[in-house]
Order: sequence, then structure tokens, then C-alpha cells
Amino acid sequence: MRIPFVRAAIVVAGMLAVSGVAAQGYPARPVRMVVPLTAGSGADIAGRIVGRKLTEVWKQSVIADNRPGAGGQIGTQLVVNSSADGYTWLVQSASHAANPAIYEKLPYDSLKDLADVALLGTSPYIMVAAPGGPYRTLQNLIDAAKAKPGQIPFASAGVGSSTHLTAEYFAQAAGLQMIHVPFKGSPEAITDAATGRVSFYMAPIGTAIGMAQENRVRVLGVTSAKRVPQLPNVPTIAEQGLTGFAIDLWFGLWVPAGTPRAIVQKINADVNQVLKAKDVQDQYDKLGMSTGAMSTEQFGKFVRSEIDKYQKIVKSAGIKPL
Repeated sequence: MRIPFVRAAIVVAGMLAVSGVAAQGYPARPVRMVVPLTAGSGADIAGRIVGRKLTEVWKQSVIADNRPGAGGQIGTQLVVNSSADGYTWLVQSASHAANPAIYEKLPYDSLKDLADVALLGTSPYIMVAAPGGPYRTLQNLIDAAKAKPGQIPFASAGVGSSTHLTAEYFAQAAGLQMIHVPFKGSPEAITDAATGRVSFYMAPIGTAIGMAQENRVRVLGVTSAKRVPQLPNVPTIAEQGLTGFAIDLWFGLWVPAGTPRAIVQKINADVNQVLKAKDVQDQYDKLGMSTGAMSTEQFGKFVRSEIDKYQKIVKSAGIKPL
């Protein structure tokens, strides 16, 4: 009975050794970073900042490949179907955790078909509206929405996106019924909010900070628990009557399931290291984004907790799976 056990142990040891050797030479060629969202989205910005720094460190290119569509499913499926060798990444936002609740049936298993690698960062959302529009304060918006239940529209970067569910979370907290108007991505949603065609958009701060500082949009509130240094005069939503309201956007990195463990760990370690670099920190700070290094295990637990959170939001909002 011991012989099969010994053989199994030898096989496992051999696999670990091969994995370790593969990681030592990694990366030996350019890495493809698939972002299943539009260029200029929060995940795209964070991914490109990290990718540029890793390109410097590794002397191998990390090339961004935007594949938006179907709430991120198109790009995610592409990664799931790729070789599990560490050369194809998925960089996605909190929408990755929201999709299992939004879609009745995904073409992949969010937990089984991908390996959790690293957290790239977090940032608050800022509620942006037209600078010359009727909503000068958050209370103005709440009063108007209560006066016309189910008639006032808000924008999102797509059905089931984190921007959609964050807005739904706000509506739930404020006791509002509003109309959801989905767009293909953040740039289009911000434009419609800025021109007043919709009441507001929960913009990832990194995508709208420039417009906010130039007064091209009015910021009604920040979703984080504390005010952000980049917009010190903008109160949090919690400060404006919705006590305890807090929700942040986050960005993560995954690779196809089956990718050698040693490569996954190397990517995690190198990403966490470049996130500490001053130039990366400076870029993040300018955009109102924060870093927070996690091990692969910690990131995996975090992703699962976020999936549970979004399932509760979707259920409370009465959103029927697509």
C-alpha cells in the first residue's frame, strides 16, 4: 500500500520542481493583459500603470488588450480559454464579483476557471452630475427622486457593472426608485452625466478626477468612509445623511486555472513589489486610488466575500438575472 503513496509523492515533487523552474525564467516573452472593459475604465488605468512598471522591471512587455462587451464576459472567456502558462492575464474590476449575481448562467465558472493572483488597488466612486444641472447637492437629487419615483435616470458602465450595482446600493440606502441607463463604459456614462441627460453616474474616481477638478462635472458625494485628499471639499455620502454608507471599487488580476503555482506566486510577489514603487504610488495618489498588497490566498478570500456582497445587493434591488 505504501508504493502508490510513494509514487504519488514523487510525482507531486516532480510537478513542483517543474513549476519552480518555469517560474525562475518567467517571463521569457511578452505578457498579454486582457481588460474586458473599455479603455479609460478604472481597471484599465490601474492595469496599465502596473503593466508599465512591470515592463521596466522584467524587461518584457506587458501589453494591454481591451476586450469589452457582455459585462466583461467576452474578455474573461478569452482568458479562461487561454493557455495556463502565465502569459495571459485578466485585469478586471469589482464587476468580476458582481457578474455571478447578474447573469443567470456565465460561460465560465468565476471561481473554478480562474486563479486569483493579486489585488491591484482600490478607489472610491464619486457621484458626478451636470455642473449646470438641477442637482446641486445630494439632497436635491434624493428629494427629486422621491418626488418622481421611477422617473429619474442614472447612468452606469453596463448592466451588472460595479458602477451599476453601486448606484443600486445607493438607491436602496436612500429608499429611491430610479431608472437605470446602461452604457458601454465609463467614458460614455460620464459624458451623459456631465451633459445632464442622466441625473448622475457613480464614476470610479480615477476616470473622472480630472473633470471634477476642472469643474466639468459636479461631484455630489464620495462613496468611501472618509473624504479623499484630491477632493477635500466634497463630503462623503455617509456625511450627508446615509449613515454607514461606504463602498469602494477595486481592481484585480487573474490567470487561467491550472497556471503553475510558482508562476502565480511570482506574479503576485512582483505586482506587490511594484505597487510600492514611488512613481506608481504617485500615479495612484493623483488618481485617488490606493494600493493594498494581498497574498494570493488573501485575495481569493476577498473575491469570495465580494461575490457574496453583490449577490445581496442584487437580491435587495430585485434585479432579475439576465
